[in-house]
Amino acid sequence: MYLAVPMVMYACERLTRALRSSVRPVKILKVAVYPDYVSVHIRTLGDWTRELKNVFSKVCRPPTEGKSGLLRAEYDRDVGAMSNPSFPKVLIDGPYGAPAQDYKQYDIVLLVGLGIGATPMISIIKDIINNMKRLEGDVESGNPGDASTSASFRTRRAYFYWVTREQGSFEWFRGVMDEIAESDKKSVIELHNYCTSVYEDGDARSALIAMLQSLNHAKNGVDIVSGTRVKTHFARPNWRNVYKRIALNHREQRVGVFYCGAPVLTKELRDLAQDFSRKTNTKFEFHKENF
Repeated sequence: MYLAVPMVMYACERLTRALRSSVRPVKILKVAVYPDYVSVHIRTLGDWTRELKNVFSKVCRPPTEGKSGLLRAEYDRDVGAMSNPSFPKVLIDGPYGAPAQDYKQYDIVLLVGLGIGATPMISIIKDIINNMKRLEGDVESGNPGDASTSASFRTRRAYFYWVTREQGSFEWFRGVMDEIAESDKKSVIELHNYCTSVYEDGDARSALIAMLQSLNHAKNGVDIVSGTRVKTHFARPNWRNVYKRIALNHREQRVGVFYCGAPVLTKELRDLAQDFSRKTNTKFEFHKENF
């Protein structure tokens, strides 16, 4: 008997671990301006996520050109069932609030995504562009529009920095990045891609790549590293210079700094926000979340 109790406890503990390990929560990106669909971004890294992709690949339409592997299936609201009856059942736990949703409180925002942490930042950028389109359309038509939307939306300039180690990561949002670059007629969004696995700026090898980049971008309008219209930089951003430029460009304004990614960059970005808030008349307010 004295052996049975520890063995039962051990078995229960292993069972609990097994059940917990079978749960794989994924981050869901819900674009507010498109209430008729939910976009799910999952990095296929390992057996479980690859199998999940295979399940959806079998029931979704094949990706359209320029959509970078986007899989989509339609839901028929009238019928009340998926147009494809074999579509897997999806359960969504949430939605939950996140620090990034406060971006509308700022005229100027600095958005930083590390790896897959770019997901909520891409959502913000799309929301900014579509809100501005809606407000401009109301002005041109003479329609005052939704007063609550106009009052709550203040953003007029956004800087987006996406830092990733793998060049292939740019495939995740290639279609979205091209869409943003094309639709941002007034250059409200400043996009910066950084690939840290390539040689640093100033290296002779990166100089050669940069030359090829410039030639191809001038001729075809496409960056050879990311495959998008957004030019890719090498190594890591100089964050002090990033803050300094924004402080000089937006004196006496509040800047919302939103970061999503690994905790390794949190301290540097927060410290710089505090430092420049003390030394300049531009106030940086830091918000972060971990993906």
